[in-house]
Amino acid sequence: MLDLRLPFAVSAFGSPDAPPLVVLPGGPCRDPEYLEDLAGIGESAHVIVLHPRGTTRSGGLSRGWWTDADDVVALLDALNLPFAPVLAHSAGTRLALATATRYPGRITSLALITPPATWLSGSASDLAAIGASRAEPEVVTALAALGEDAATTDAGFIEQFQRQAPAGYAKWTERERGHARVGRVSLAAASAWFHDIPGDAAERILAASLPPTTVIAGDADLLTGVQPVADYAVALGAGLIVLAACGHYPWVEQPEAFREAIIAWLSRG
Repeated sequence: MLDLRLPFAVSAFGSPDAPPLVVLPGGPCRDPEYLEDLAGIGESAHVIVLHPRGTTRSGGLSRGWWTDADDVVALLDALNLPFAPVLAHSAGTRLALATATRYPGRITSLALITPPATWLSGSASDLAAIGASRAEPEVVTALAALGEDAATTDAGFIEQFQRQAPAGYAKWTERERGHARVGRVSLAAASAWFHDIPGDAAERILAASLPPTTVIAGDADLLTGVQPVADYAVALGAGLIVLAACGHYPWVEQPEAFREAIIAWLSRG
């Protein structure tokens, strides 16, 4: 962990002599251990991971992803970085876009990994079409869990999160089962993430002058769908990479392809 005297925790890996890369985890507010080493990208970057408010090491609760953009800028300031590239996963992509919109120039380029998309693109979900080919019992159960009302207790939220987990992977082997158990989540933290978001947040993001952006999707991601993410990339004016045989966590299922895509993105930034 880095001791930067900030109201949230920060960890780092990779070479301190390499160019900095700020990483924003998803969940929302899932403990960042689930990111592992992001398929070894620390060989090409000094990876600095912000632990959002509401995660175990940061404590407290998020003030909402729109306001928490202040934390990304506070991290850059603490590191004496006038700007940096940002990689964000899943729910963390909202925080990345809020930062780029509210603080122009502080993010040099964006990599948005398997982002939730319908809130921004307005596209209809294609979950049913993607899921039609998945007959594994765990995936069928996960799809049913995705259609349930949100849990109202912390224990129920965690149990529901675990039942939904198989939908996040293109296959469900011991590797994916083990990964799905890493990274604490909580109902209070996830709920706070969506607190006090401006009603026109999507419109403000789409009207902003964003930095060069790459979106990485998985062709078997039942958590985001595929067409909505493609439409999201178009709406943002972003490049799109769709990884084959891949779900919501590409560094787990397609580590080589993911690492190559990130290294190429960094080289352009």
